[in-house]
Amino acid sequence: MRLPVPPYLVRRLVIAPLVWALGVWLLLFTFPVGLLVLVLVSFALPPWLKPLRVIGFFVVYLACELVGLTVLLLTWIASGFGWKIRSPFFVRLHYGLLRGLLETLWVFGRRMFSLQIVRAGDMDMDDLDGDGEHDARPRLVLSRHAGPGDSFLLVREILSWTGRRPRIVLKSTLRLDPLIDTLLSRLPMAFIDTDHPEGATEAIAELSRTMGPDDALLIFPEGGNFTEGRRTARIERLRSTGHEAAADRAEALRRVLAPRPGGVRQVLLEQPGADVVVVAHTGLEDLDSLGAIWKAIPVQKTLYVGWQHWLASSLPTDVDALSDWLFDRWEDVDDWIRRMDAMTGHGRLGWNDVPPFHELTPANAPGRVGRRRGSPRR
Repeated sequence: MRLPVPPYLVRRLVIAPLVWALGVWLLLFTFPVGLLVLVLVSFALPPWLKPLRVIGFFVVYLACELVGLTVLLLTWIASGFGWKIRSPFFVRLHYGLLRGLLETLWVFGRRMFSLQIVRAGDMDMDDLDGDGEHDARPRLVLSRHAGPGDSFLLVREILSWTGRRPRIVLKSTLRLDPLIDTLLSRLPMAFIDTDHPEGATEAIAELSRTMGPDDALLIFPEGGNFTEGRRTARIERLRSTGHEAAADRAEALRRVLAPRPGGVRQVLLEQPGADVVVVAHTGLEDLDSLGAIWKAIPVQKTLYVGWQHWLASSLPTDVDALSDWLFDRWEDVDDWIRRMDAMTGHGRLGWNDVPPFHELTPANAPGRVGRRRGSPRR
């Protein structure tokens, strides 16, 4: 059951102050020394003491929530009680706050839950054309959707690209967290109701329309996490709407859902000069519920990330050709995950062991034999 999102005034005047007050009370008056010790020793706790690891990370998250809400209140006052809150200076400040909070959570989460990220190669995301200079062009980042935390891990990755400012479409239920609600509402982000998917295309259009040369818009063409039920439903929907060839291609995808091209078309229509980065990742798919996450703590988990890059000049402009191009990319993603599954079955991989998904660029992409064309028109 999806929790209802309270109205704006309730979130700002009731929930946010209550969370802040609770955080102050817990962190300053309830065994502060004991909590600090708990956070520190959580790094070395044995697996059977996983509850203390979770409590330790909760303390860290609560501290981030408290500090973040305090900074947001101060910036609101400093901006003239919200008058200049969307000015370039305060937008940069809020992106800096987001980067700091994500880095803090990553440092503690990595140690407490034995989480690692291994990237396929070392590609300069700010110099896709390889001329040694910063590319002053917006980015469209297309990623598979798998696991509850991939969105924020990818936002952290984008923030690590020099000068890049991420934009993302998020589920409206995330507004229940006062820090996420307040901070991301002040940045060019969009919250959508998953019960009304048509709002996603409108939100993507608005975000892409105002993109600058240093912005990166992250979208998930699959529209949701991969499950066998969703995969079957997507194939049946394609067949019921007359897209037989696309349904056949979707059946061949075993680890990802058939992509929906509507959002990609919308971005490239608004920003025809945007370069595209296609992101594949695997390793956290099984963490799809609280029970699965609890069971995995603190077993070593590694998120493997690979990418392709496509310059704006190499992208098709025809609607049908763009749909086929996107399906091709998702077949590449499916192939890469299949290879990763086979390789990780023999143990963890290092930096240089990950298959070079990032080398599948327009100039050297391998030929596709016997692939069927016919992506859906949406």
